[in-house]
Amino acid sequence: MEGDYLNQLFRISHLNVDDALRIHASPHEPHQHDYETLIIGIQGQLEHFVDFKTTIIEAPLISFIAKGKVHSINTQLVNGQFDVWVLRFKSEFIAETVFQLYASYHNNANHLLHKDTCFDRLSHVCELMNHEMAVPSPDLSVVRHLLSALIIMIESERKKHSPSDQSTAINQNETFINFLKIVEANFRRPVGVEFYAEKLFMSARNLNLICQRIMDQSVTELIETRKLTEAKNLLASTNKSISEIGFELGFNEKAYFSNVFKKKTGQTPTEFRQEIRQLIS
Repeated sequence: MEGDYLNQLFRISHLNVDDALRIHASPHEPHQHDYETLIIGIQGQLEHFVDFKTTIIEAPLISFIAKGKVHSINTQLVNGQFDVWVLRFKSEFIAETVFQLYASYHNNANHLLHKDTCFDRLSHVCELMNHEMAVPSPDLSVVRHLLSALIIMIESERKKHSPSDQSTAINQNETFINFLKIVEANFRRPVGVEFYAEKLFMSARNLNLICQRIMDQSVTELIETRKLTEAKNLLASTNKSISEIGFELGFNEKAYFSNVFKKKTGQTPTEFRQEIRQLIS
């Protein structure tokens, strides 16, 4: 049971030539996941259907597929080689960092990188996480810090090789990126859509349209997602009461917080906490 729970929070796979051939021979129907997926390609090629378009990209590469995005992947050897890391994790596992990935990859799931010393280090960090997850009782705090460091390294490397500012402006929606930054700074406050729209000097309607187009969620749903992600993190990692956590996240009433939590997760905050403690005790 403990292993199942750990794999729900974080899972890492190292795909080789045999894996690539198996995936290539399998059906490639578009599908969705209830977790985030980060792909680090060292060698090989991916045919990636995401955001309703197909892209063929050769390693070294980074791909990020946000939870709920429709996608499919086919694999191809390059010079008889294939070496790819696949990391799957729940958003609450790195609640402070995952929205950074949403901002950087929302309009372009795939990025080519240069094979250099920095990229080699990405593979090394993956090996460290893989080793930690393979021990009988892995330390998730170690894995969490390594994953956060990996994402910071990826962002640093991606920015070095990004297109010009003009091209970046075309490929990225700056309003959405700025919205996520404001959410990160204010999601604990009891403020609504109008607050965020005013911060961005636009109407609530237009902000909702942008969020629906990019993430297929309303502003309210995205803010709620961030709150609940943090709530799960606090329930799992602290001894704060349900009321304290709800109040910290801008819910003035414990009952309302519990109702929202159960509606979105299928469990009350207490049930979620008890399950986690039972699984990892």
